[in-house]
Amino acid sequence: MKLKNKISLLTISFIVAMLLILASVSTYSFRQLSLMTAKDHARSAAEVVRVSLTEAMINGVIDKRASFLQRLAEVEGLKDVRVLRALAVDRQFGHPDAIQPDGIEVQVMASATPYYSLTETGDLFRATIPYIASNQGMPNCLACHAVDNGSVLGVITITISIDALRHQALTILSSMFAVLATIALIFLMIFRRQMNPIIETAQGVQQVVHQARLGEFSGRIDDNGGDEVAQIARDLNRLMNYLQDRLGETCKDVASLMKYELPKEIDLIRATTDMVAGLVDVSKFKQEIEGDQTQLEIYHRIAFILSDHFKIGNFSIYETQTGQNRLIPIVVDKPGCTECRWCDPHILYQADSCRALRTGHIIDAIAQPRICSRFNGRIDDRMQHICLPVIHSGSVGCVVQLVFNGKHSRDIYRILPLILVYLRESSSVVEAKRLMSALRETTLRDAMTGLRNRRFLEEYASTLIIRSQRSPQKLSVMMMDLDKFKSVNDTYGHEAGDIVLKTLAEVLRNAVRDSDLVIRYGGEEFLVILQESGDDYSGNALAEKIRDAVAKKNIRIPSAVLHKTLSIGVAHYPQDSEDFWEVVKHADSALYQAKNQGRNRVIHWQADHDAAPEEAARMVETMVD
Repeated sequence: MKLKNKISLLTISFIVAMLLILASVSTYSFRQLSLMTAKDHARSAAEVVRVSLTEAMINGVIDKRASFLQRLAEVEGLKDVRVLRALAVDRQFGHPDAIQPDGIEVQVMASATPYYSLTETGDLFRATIPYIASNQGMPNCLACHAVDNGSVLGVITITISIDALRHQALTILSSMFAVLATIALIFLMIFRRQMNPIIETAQGVQQVVHQARLGEFSGRIDDNGGDEVAQIARDLNRLMNYLQDRLGETCKDVASLMKYELPKEIDLIRATTDMVAGLVDVSKFKQEIEGDQTQLEIYHRIAFILSDHFKIGNFSIYETQTGQNRLIPIVVDKPGCTECRWCDPHILYQADSCRALRTGHIIDAIAQPRICSRFNGRIDDRMQHICLPVIHSGSVGCVVQLVFNGKHSRDIYRILPLILVYLRESSSVVEAKRLMSALRETTLRDAMTGLRNRRFLEEYASTLIIRSQRSPQKLSVMMMDLDKFKSVNDTYGHEAGDIVLKTLAEVLRNAVRDSDLVIRYGGEEFLVILQESGDDYSGNALAEKIRDAVAKKNIRIPSAVLHKTLSIGVAHYPQDSEDFWEVVKHADSALYQAKNQGRNRVIHWQADHDAAPEEAARMVETMVD
């Protein structure tokens, strides 16, 4: 119930209650007054009768009392008058009354106590009053009556109509109620007029506060007047102005930080708190990914944010391969799934066919249906998509594709700004991880040949050994060295020597599988690790193939065509030793033996062929030559 109605109801209830109480009190008072008035009338009439009867006895006309009583009963308001003598008077004077006393009259004669009461119908008042014999005053009752002092000489019963009194009381009560009702109405009007500013202010406060709870702070209250109520209105208006200005600025600042366009109608409190809470989550997310070691871990965290935080069930995360025009699916719908599902697989091998990657702009199929011809809508024609390119160092580093049912597009638009914040914050971290990975990659590769270097082998050896033990796999280790390479540098210069080394690296890459390792071990020394899966080792055969390919290779340098040979030492893991690095030493020892035996040959390490220290020194001198 509204405050205005409550006050009106309370005021009317109070006035009605006061009128009812006053009516009850007045009615009771008038009733008692009427009874007292009737009682006084009865006493007066009884006294007149007593005096008249006494005078009649003195004057000897007592036999005329019947006519007197009849005339007395004709007085207005008196309905009946009865006089009865006591038995003692009857015995003294004779002539007993023909009227028989009723029970009340008998009781009054016996008790000498007057009786006053309304009749059963309630419209008549009865008074039965005893006449008491007394020797005091004039005349002396005992002078005529032979009775004791205080004896009852008789009773008089008077019946009086109270209709006139009742009518008079009702008239007075009606007039009084009319006056009181008029006064109450005037009071109610004045009271409501005084209460209207308070009620209007309270209603205004209610409306403004309700709007503020919904995020709308433009509501204001009229502050007419100079009392405390007007001051409340002014203070509330100032508070609303402050909240609207400050909260609006804060909301705009946060939206600007998120690059989010605020709608015209917005709940400032909810929007601000949601955006701030989102930014706090983003900040925590960035702290977490900064501690991740690889880009893949970050992509998995992004997938977790999309699936668990934003409840997006279908999505794809693609990473671009710099300089290769390829897209690699990192996560599709859930971590661990990398099958291209929502796009034409053609984009994996021709990345520029992806519209988001090619343009660097958000591709929104809701706003522009069928904008992307590579979207695989055949899976479910109800599904729509939004592709978000993520910029790394000025170019698209990855593409995040959101796939959803078209009926949920409003929900997607609501969370899209926050998703973009997550992707922007992750962008710099992913790029840093990529640069660190590239930098680390450069430290593990030989800059001239593009092959892995010795440092890579030192870091990767433990992984290689563990994988070999789990498979189980065998390894063939081939240590190889160009014969008389120093003479090339001395004769044709270091540029020609570099061409020779690059040519050898190309021959080695073409001779092995992708799963095998080719390492520039140092200078003109190269190491090939062949991962064997069969029962026999094929390292010797591959080494011979490599040796033959190098011997037949025409190496063109600016001033000549060179032919070089290769010496190769081979050892097997774990056949020749269960220590990997020991196997590498064995392959190196076999290489020395190949050099010592005339170069351009393959030697498999044998335990009894290890050279003595003095012989090894001579072999080194020979190799330098």
